[in-house]
Amino acid sequence: GQNFISFPRHEEEHLQRSVSWHPCLLILGQNCSAKCQLLNILLGEKLLPTTKISNEENCKRRRIRFTHGSQTRLSLALPQQYELVHVLAAHRGHWDTIPEEDLEIQGDPEDPAHRIAELEVMLPYSLLKEVDVVVAPCRGFQPAEDTLGELVNQVLPVVTFAISEAQLSPSDQSELRTIKEKFSLPIFFFRVPEAGGELISPKKPDSDKSPPHCQLMVVERLDKLRLLSTFSRQVLQKHLVEAATSLNELHCRCLNIFINQAFDMQRDLQITPKRLEYTRRKENELYESLMGIANRKQEEMKDMIVETLGNMKEELLEDAALGEWGDIIIPENGEPVSSKDIKCCIKQIQELIISRLNQAVANKLISSVDYLRESFVGTLERCLKSLEESWEVSVHPARSLEKPKDGSVHITSNYLKQILNAAYHVEVTFHSGSTVTRMLWEQIKQIIQRITWVSPPAITSDWKRKVAQDAIESLSASKLAKSICSQFRTRLNSSHEAFAASLRQLEDGHSGRLERTEDLWLKVRKDHAPRLARLSLESRSLQDVLLHGKPKLGRELGRGQYGVVYLCDSWGGHFPCALKSVVPPDEKHWNDLALEFHYMRSLQTHERLVHLHGSVIDYGYGGGSSIAVLLIMERLHRDLYTGLKAGLELETRLQIALDVVEGIRYLHSQGLVHRDIKLKNVLLDKKNRAKITDLGFCKPEAMMSGSIVGTPIHMAPELFTGKYDNSVDVYAFGILFWYICSGHVKLPEAFERCASKDHLWNNVRRGVRPERLPVFDEECWQLMEACWDGDSSQRPLLGIVQPMLQGIMDRLCKSSSEHPNKGLDDST
Repeated sequence: GQNFISFPRHEEEHLQRSVSWHPCLLILGQNCSAKCQLLNILLGEKLLPTTKISNEENCKRRRIRFTHGSQTRLSLALPQQYELVHVLAAHRGHWDTIPEEDLEIQGDPEDPAHRIAELEVMLPYSLLKEVDVVVAPCRGFQPAEDTLGELVNQVLPVVTFAISEAQLSPSDQSELRTIKEKFSLPIFFFRVPEAGGELISPKKPDSDKSPPHCQLMVVERLDKLRLLSTFSRQVLQKHLVEAATSLNELHCRCLNIFINQAFDMQRDLQITPKRLEYTRRKENELYESLMGIANRKQEEMKDMIVETLGNMKEELLEDAALGEWGDIIIPENGEPVSSKDIKCCIKQIQELIISRLNQAVANKLISSVDYLRESFVGTLERCLKSLEESWEVSVHPARSLEKPKDGSVHITSNYLKQILNAAYHVEVTFHSGSTVTRMLWEQIKQIIQRITWVSPPAITSDWKRKVAQDAIESLSASKLAKSICSQFRTRLNSSHEAFAASLRQLEDGHSGRLERTEDLWLKVRKDHAPRLARLSLESRSLQDVLLHGKPKLGRELGRGQYGVVYLCDSWGGHFPCALKSVVPPDEKHWNDLALEFHYMRSLQTHERLVHLHGSVIDYGYGGGSSIAVLLIMERLHRDLYTGLKAGLELETRLQIALDVVEGIRYLHSQGLVHRDIKLKNVLLDKKNRAKITDLGFCKPEAMMSGSIVGTPIHMAPELFTGKYDNSVDVYAFGILFWYICSGHVKLPEAFERCASKDHLWNNVRRGVRPERLPVFDEECWQLMEACWDGDSSQRPLLGIVQPMLQGIMDRLCKSSSEHPNKGLDDST
């Protein structure tokens, strides 16, 4: 089938909202006075009246929206639509505080447009450039959950709740509980002074110094506003993190679909030719077996017919003599019977003989070929179903989405199925009207119909017995058997040729399909998957930087071909960390890095793999001269190269070898091939336990393009052919184990003599390997040689290498403890 990549509608809407919608500060509160006070505090002017209304239930204040504009302007407008033609009290003259009558719903209460219109206030305030402010209408007009329900489909809401009373009323609690259940939004509680208190500092104070209690109020209010600012940033950041997370999940989902399809396509390219060859071979075997049966059975069938007739003769004669034949009227007065009745009676006697003999012959033939269903036909049909299904889907992709009513997932050509069953007679029974049955029937009828008789006799028991006896004696068992087997062979040949022609047609269809599959597989590996991997890297890096910020680079720890590794004190709750900065030089390296990141993030934490904490794309790296990807990983003590130079005990080195094998085995269990196992890609912690790092060349087998990658001295010879599998990691481990057993980092002499990389590769292809050192234990040397065998199929599985290493370690380390001066050399 085909996988279609889709973006769930709610996720798409959430992303659109997070990216394009404007943030909005929604002011809720215990009463209209508290909400107005909070608005005045936020904007620094007494724009709304703060007189406490005696009966909040009868309050009819409408929703008020404050937005940015170059000039001060008030209007009534339908939300997100158009302005209403309406003269406001504020239009009649200058105002500092918006007139009360403009805040309340006036006029015809039946006019729906006037009722739902909000008062839009445009002000040239810098705060309003960043965020709209909406004061919710009074509860008597519209519940807070309804107001919020409308806003969440228009803006990114930041909810505040103004408190002016000593405690929350039951209606306050109910309102807040409903908001929490319906929207799961955080709420910022802001206590405002009692109504009538001095909220805004006078523009022209009467004295240079304000009273101490007023100064304290201003300081507290500033602290609260700073907290509100922080809260708002956190809420908006949460929206962005959720959007980045949704986007990254989509990218990963799509990328995994492509990677899984790459596996399916690779398997298809490998399996389909083998299935076609298997089908051809098994059909030939079946055909030859059936032809052998036809040749062998002729004599047996002749003997069987003779034996059957001999055994059944008396019973047949008796049944024929005593049989009451329908549709025949025998006159009681002895008058002669008509020729028509005579012929009818003879025909019925013939049919009695034919049916008995046919059943015996058919059963004999069935028993000869019936066993073939288990050994041939079942497997052959299953193989054909698979081949035809994949061909059918490639020719008619839309049909792959249609499930048959019976729930079957196989779409099989009825034509081929009928050929298979008809050709080999696996369905033959007496009641089926099968080919063999019809052949036998016609043959016996031809023989019996040659019987002649004189003028119509009287139909008596003796006459009927005589007719039956003549019919039986006229049958030639040898001719009948020969005729049956000859026709059987003819039909077999005809069906075999028809089957072969159909198979050639199927093969031709698959040939074109496999060419298209190979082209698509190449596009998935080279284009689609890498592009999606890069998008996934970008969206995950956005998510990480929003959550944890940009990491700070410490001192340099080392550098490689494409990047530098720095110390990072802490990031995202992890410390200390290592930070690998990579500046990809071209698109290919960008894609490789993105895929490395995807594979590392998709792996579960494993104690033998260096853990990747996160990533950040630094667009201003190197003073803005380049773009770098910062990969933040766990910090380890040193690499194996440095450890061997410093000197490591035998037991420690063998434990490191075991750790490396465990790490590679885990990668292989996840369908990944590392392709660059070497000393510097094995890191050691402070206890000298090993972890594998740098998955830059790590890929699933289905995603490998055959490119030559890795470090020359650790590269298996088949890497140069472009066709290889995960056994290249076994080869690389064999070279690594040579260093581990030697206890130093000096190049093997066979490699050191090579003047260039090409010289080294040519030698490796010719079978040149590291030399055996005197210090090597025999079993260790045998393990190295097995791992770096030139024939990849002869290399041991890591599941076998691991217990072998454990056995070597147990033996040598026990030996070393008993003989402190003895090393890996087993000759001393």
